[in-house]
Amino acid sequence: MTDIFRIPAPLLFCFPLIVLYKEKSDHFYYWKELLVLIASVFCYYIIGLSDFRTFIATFISMVICVCYFNYFVNTNRSRFNYSILIFYLLLAFSAVVMVLNHFYAQMNSVRELIMNEMVLQSPSGIAISQFTFGYQLAALVSFAVIYTIVFHQPFYIKILVFLTCLLFIYLGMQRSVFITFACSILLFSLLYYRYKAIFIIGIAICTSLLFYNYVLKDSSDNNNNILSKNEKNDPEFNRSGLVAENLNIYADYPLGLVFYGKSWGDVIYRNRVFSSGITSHNAYLMFFTYLGPFLGLGLLLAVYSKIVRIGIAALKEIRLKENAMLICLCFSFLAISINALSHNAWLISADGPTLFLYISILHLNKAKDVEKEHAKLEI
Repeated sequence: MTDIFRIPAPLLFCFPLIVLYKEKSDHFYYWKELLVLIASVFCYYIIGLSDFRTFIATFISMVICVCYFNYFVNTNRSRFNYSILIFYLLLAFSAVVMVLNHFYAQMNSVRELIMNEMVLQSPSGIAISQFTFGYQLAALVSFAVIYTIVFHQPFYIKILVFLTCLLFIYLGMQRSVFITFACSILLFSLLYYRYKAIFIIGIAICTSLLFYNYVLKDSSDNNNNILSKNEKNDPEFNRSGLVAENLNIYADYPLGLVFYGKSWGDVIYRNRVFSSGITSHNAYLMFFTYLGPFLGLGLLLAVYSKIVRIGIAALKEIRLKENAMLICLCFSFLAISINALSHNAWLISADGPTLFLYISILHLNKAKDVEKEHAKLEI
């Protein structure tokens, strides 16, 4: 509303739905998950970074997101499906804005109008920086391609969606997204098609090469694509070098910076690589560096343990029709989790689509369990 008083978007858009249109619910299903998330955010932002503003914003986002699924969506499958549809349509809209941002400088004004914030990096989508946009793109492309497969869309739709995703990655200048996309699609193909995956992967590689040589190669200038970004990068600030420097700092403070009363600025001010205040661009490593192996690893296991169990159970029955949406969401979340290896933001910071995906997977799994219980009672 102003530079001083601002309402988080989840509170503005979701709270009225929760109050006015909530489903009848006798249970709050996510106490444990919400407490773990809040504890993680508190340890990282309050104890580690002394960043009260980000903690409050993230706290509100987490509470509203959990309440949205628990009270508004509840066991209403159509509301869940519409929520997922709108969510990915927004991500797709952001990707389209990124493409237009390549060709029209005026798109920066549109982006600033939508977000009410000054744009820091271009080209990008509905995000002030390319880093934040990368999480949106990682979630979108993995979900879109896998959705066309598990829901048995026509072959031409599969090819069209696959090529569109490649175009988004190419123009999005996101090397980390390309890696996450390749990893998630490769793993899905091996589990879903098994031995047939070898031929499918070969066809996909050939299609990608042809698409690059005859469509992408000459479609944009040399300064606005993923390849030119790779060429322009300063080798001194590559991800592996930054991670190595971060590990050196971690070796000096093995219990975590919070246990030594240190902040990131206290330990890097003499470091040649980190002198500008940059980090390792690895969310998990930064988390461990601040909170140490015991507190950090414990919180990380608490956050991810249930999601991992749900994902493994779904993968064991990957071809079942009733697991199709859960498979899509799990691989989309996997892509984001891999993407966090190359950026600071991740689930704990509620950055981008990570929190929504996390809760949606928990909720869909819970809804399936409730439906099974109701079916048994009817019998």
